[in-house]
Amino acid sequence: MTSQLFAIRFHAHRPTGLARFWSGLLGGELSTGPDNEAAILPLDPAGLRIRFVPGQEPKTGRNRAHFDLTSASPEDQLQTVARALELGARHIDVGQRPEDGHVVLADPDDNEFCVIEAGNKFLADTGVIGALACDGTREVGYFWSEALRWPLVWDQDQETAIQSPHGGPKITWGGPPVAPKAGTNRLSFELALPADADVEAEIDRLISLGAVRAHAGEGEDGRVLLLDPDDNEFSVQRP
Repeated sequence: MTSQLFAIRFHAHRPTGLARFWSGLLGGELSTGPDNEAAILPLDPAGLRIRFVPGQEPKTGRNRAHFDLTSASPEDQLQTVARALELGARHIDVGQRPEDGHVVLADPDDNEFCVIEAGNKFLADTGVIGALACDGTREVGYFWSEALRWPLVWDQDQETAIQSPHGGPKITWGGPPVAPKAGTNRLSFELALPADADVEAEIDRLISLGAVRAHAGEGEDGRVLLLDPDDNEFSVQRP
């Protein structure tokens, strides 16, 4: 049984507060849980669940992954930016040029995200979240395509992208060069298995594709902790 992408996980200083920001910006249903955890349920059947868990790691550089939000029109882009600022976001400079059409912002926990201009053809078949844009190698894009069994929808100039066969947001990787990793990633993938899955067989499959077990091995909640070929943390939830 192949692992399914269950959620994108944010480590946050204030998980519930950050979840409220993203819920307000995306319009997704907010769900709160124990231990100050929270989640935004998928916006549509092919959408992504976003989970927010406590994390106190200081931010020492740009995240290796960020959301690209889509716009239906120039007015829609302006409204999304205005709503984000009202909810607590701020403009940041990551080297974008004045002629670039996208707007770069940081959420209240300093996580970068972009509001993409209208008419972007690459994100035309996605949703409000057009992509999770990652800094990574071509090899890691190949790894995740095989790991999730999602087809490659872009493979050119050392850049790759995958998308679920059911549609929804794309996951993209651009590089080299890949930004150096500073500490634990704030954003990571959470995978889940069907109830009848053979967990060890799936872990062996992921390792055969290029993953390695993290030093921690297994989390307190029973998740198996792994690293992908670019040293990014991800977890597999036991059924």
